[in-house]
Amino acid sequence: MAQMYCVKCRTKRDANNTQEVTLKNGRKATKGTCSVCGTSMFRIGGAA
Repeated sequence: MAQMYCVKCRTKRDANNTQEVTLKNGRKATKGTCSVCGTSMFRIGGAA
């Protein structure tokens, strides 16, 4: 699981269902959902 910032919880949380995506400009990013509230989370720079 990746640590990402949840805007709704206002803290860093573990993300569920993470998947790596590529942006239009070629940069890597990671998408997932918050393990507590279920909000979509997004982090540019790939998995850490």
